[in-house]
Amino acid sequence: MTRASLNKSVLSHESVKLAEYQRFLPSLELKRRQIVAERLKARADLAECRAQLEARLAESARELPMLANEEVRLDALVVVEAVDITVQNLSGTRLPVLQKVRFAEVAYARLTRPHWVDAAVTALRDVVRLRVAHDVAERRLRELEEAEAVIARRVNLFEKVLIPRSKETIRRIRMALADAEREAVVRAKLSKRKTAARAAEARLAAI
Repeated sequence: MTRASLNKSVLSHESVKLAEYQRFLPSLELKRRQIVAERLKARADLAECRAQLEARLAESARELPMLANEEVRLDALVVVEAVDITVQNLSGTRLPVLQKVRFAEVAYARLTRPHWVDAAVTALRDVVRLRVAHDVAERRLRELEEAEAVIARRVNLFEKVLIPRSKETIRRIRMALADAEREAVVRAKLSKRKTAARAAEARLAAI
């Protein structure tokens, strides 16, 4: 910044900018805290989804070992009709929220299939539902982590760059203005002394 630009107009402009930065920073911090809190919750939810899925898979393998029988085709009996997902807006971050996994009603001849097929269909639906919940929870956590990183960079920009730079500019301008004011006072005193000296010389010359 040149000396010519260190003036009261620039000081006023920088003061306004600094006030805006300092007013905006708390809202960024609040947003960051909200995102962090939700991210911690999302991580716990994801861990719970994973545990539920693993438990259901283990239970199905234990209670329905016949699922390994490839002669009985079950894939056509479990058909996902729709996955209902809504969007939650958290401080400008769009987060997926699983509402429901809907399955198509597939008719099959119970008399021509083993007695355990009904239980197997229920188990498979549970597994599919839990897999979808796990995927949505994973997406939610990923969105929150990305949002937290973006906000952290913005907070860092304000705290480490913009606000310190603005404060330093204001300090330099105030110092320059103070120096200019002192120089003006000195010049005024010198001018006054010169004027007084000339007046004295004129009086002496008139004697």
